[in-house]
Amino acid sequence: MSKITIWFLKCAMLYFVAAILIGIYMSKAGGVYPLRPIHTHFNLLGWMSMMIYGVGYHILPRFSGAPLWSEKLSLIHLWLANIGLLGMALGWILIGQGVTNNVLHAFSIIEAISVILFVVNMFKTIKPAPAPAKRTPPKK
Repeated sequence: MSKITIWFLKCAMLYFVAAILIGIYMSKAGGVYPLRPIHTHFNLLGWMSMMIYGVGYHILPRFSGAPLWSEKLSLIHLWLANIGLLGMALGWILIGQGVTNNVLHAFSIIEAISVILFVVNMFKTIKPAPAPAKRTPPKK
């Protein structure tokens, strides 16, 4: 597996554990804001999306028979996805303390940019294979 695949899979599992721990805490304390949206996004953007990214970076180039279009873009994607998600968690904590939602909004944009980078990298990687050449029947 590539390093980027391994990093996304490891991040996914860490977010999964974090989301489970937050969920266990909320089962006792109730759906305390800001933990509920953090729990939800750690499950969806952390656990699920990062797992999909990792599997996608591993499988889709193999399915297409082409190398990953840009390793550099995948590394930028990894950083932005994590910065965006952790920044969003900080944003919800700040909103819970009565601070404006500007932090949440800014990091949500970073997260969205990371998703776009993944999509661009995958679109460029999974170009359709050229059509097979037409076979002409042998001459008799």
